[in-house]
Amino acid sequence: MSVLVFRHVPYEHLGLIASVLEAAGLKYKYVDLPLDVDRRVDLESASGLVFMGGPMSVNDDLPYLRREIEIIREAAGNGLPILGVCLGAQLIAKAFGASVYRNEVKEIGWYPIYWTGEAAHDGLFAGLPGPATVFHWHGETFDLPPGAVRLSYSEACRIQAFRFGGNIYGLQFHLEVTPAMIGAWLAEDANAADLRELDHPVDPDAGCQELARLGAAVFGRWASLAGGQPSELGIP
Repeated sequence: MSVLVFRHVPYEHLGLIASVLEAAGLKYKYVDLPLDVDRRVDLESASGLVFMGGPMSVNDDLPYLRREIEIIREAAGNGLPILGVCLGAQLIAKAFGASVYRNEVKEIGWYPIYWTGEAAHDGLFAGLPGPATVFHWHGETFDLPPGAVRLSYSEACRIQAFRFGGNIYGLQFHLEVTPAMIGAWLAEDANAADLRELDHPVDPDAGCQELARLGAAVFGRWASLAGGQPSELGIP
């Protein structure tokens, strides 16, 4: 059994999630559908699915994105835990009937998020300190899928995290990044247009210590879902 990780560009990889999965004794395997859209995906041998970010839009007419939406729906029907990060969260939202569209502003850099009242009782977010400063890089947002629960928001974006059912989560923000990952993103040609719009530089190191503590807690709890174990509510 492995956690299947759907990656859209090489530089948006698991990051900190990888070490958390390894510490939980979970294997993982990248599924790069942009390189082979017809690649066989064996959900029967999957313990969970993770959908990573990317510079493309979920509304782009791309065959691999359409297939990922179908996979999300099938995996949900099979009861598999699913985690989506940024583009991955938007894919989950769209898979379950929500609209995805341009946000009023682009959130790029370090900004605080706030927990909703529902987060206090959630398996991933209960007891976490807030507000929490996390890393963002997105220009789009989405409506809440029917039946989903909003867990987090920011001043510029009203949905930063949500839960659909008991074990499907979407995070608009990036808890998985390291300073090296952020540095790589800043150097990517695909991100140059976003950076030209900023009126401030992005410091890769600014909030990474707090981010690592928060990510260890949240991803550790999700790993418990993927491992079929009760979540241990470690609080950073």
